[in-house]
Amino acid sequence: MGISSGITTICCCSGTSISKLHFHHHLPRASIPSISPSPSPALQGRIKFSSFSSRSVAAARHRLGSTTASSVGSCCFTWDDVFRAGESNETDSASDLGGFFDRVKLCNRNLEKLNEFMPFVIANQIVGYVHFGFADHLRKFRDVFIFQKDTKAFGSNFGCHVTLHSSLTTAEDRTRAVGDVVKCLGEELIPGIRNELYPVVSSFGSPIFFSVERAAAPYFGTKAYGVHMNGYVEKDGQKYLWVGKRSEVKPTYPGMLDHLVAGGLPHGISCEKNLVKECEEEAGIPSSISGRAVPVGAISYMDIDGHRFKRDVMFCYDLKLPEGFIPRNEDGEVESFKLVPVTHVANIIRSTEFFKANCNLVIIDFLFRHGYITPENIGYLKLLQSLRSGDCS
Repeated sequence: MGISSGITTICCCSGTSISKLHFHHHLPRASIPSISPSPSPALQGRIKFSSFSSRSVAAARHRLGSTTASSVGSCCFTWDDVFRAGESNETDSASDLGGFFDRVKLCNRNLEKLNEFMPFVIANQIVGYVHFGFADHLRKFRDVFIFQKDTKAFGSNFGCHVTLHSSLTTAEDRTRAVGDVVKCLGEELIPGIRNELYPVVSSFGSPIFFSVERAAAPYFGTKAYGVHMNGYVEKDGQKYLWVGKRSEVKPTYPGMLDHLVAGGLPHGISCEKNLVKECEEEAGIPSSISGRAVPVGAISYMDIDGHRFKRDVMFCYDLKLPEGFIPRNEDGEVESFKLVPVTHVANIIRSTEFFKANCNLVIIDFLFRHGYITPENIGYLKLLQSLRSGDCS
């Protein structure tokens, strides 16, 4: 079904429902279809920065509540709110990138509290950072965690660093021992346990010291890697992004906007193979299409939230999809998909917190690479640099 033949609405929570509507300007808001109206000629090829009206922002934020990089609460905004944000005609200075900087800050909070963390060291390599409060829980497991007197090499503020017991010499032994500790600490201290392992490394591609439960990774301050894909369509010279709305029953970031395809990088799988797997599970994209995805770089961020220290690197991909492609969620994690003009997506990011926080960074990177943000925008280089605020290694 080609985009030019009509508007497609995709609902994933109760099976795939496809309806075909013709867009008319007199349609009521409830009838707004999945493809937002094409941007006016003034918007084409470059962002015309818009902002939600103050009344709309207040209403949407009231429904949304407080959204942070670690939020797990439900987000009660609707697609109508999303479209309204994207289509707003109230413009600020075309050089204002302030809303994008705000989204970057959502992923890089509380870095002034770095001095509350001590290094987690294995084989003389810093692999993570542990908050002194969480370290108190680890001290109970003396056959797993050792607190050694620190040297200047690791720069601890506490005079010591965390390491693993010398008896744990293999990756398998370390994985088992740390896994047992995570189970003992349980959901009360480490909520959202998924039984999914993330590799613990000092940098991407370096030897794997052991693997840790995904939900526990931020408590040990270990690096986590993921893949995020911008799935876009070109129609009549304009670009559109497929946007997903996460299921309301997901344990993390329920109801928030997300990429067409994104996922963490677990132990034992390459970025390319993981992306192909996620494409099939999250959007029903066959390997014959997902194999065309182009790796385009990475973004990184560091975020402190209580005892959690997220040090994430997201590998970014672009996939140009056929006009007639319709995503179909296979794993129940996405409620619905909408196809939205890139310029409208930019306005949504700039004026709301509807997107899952790290998705904002990947899409802002897309805006740079596709020429929607240009050197004429004040703060261009600073914003570009901020997309790699974390340890991108």
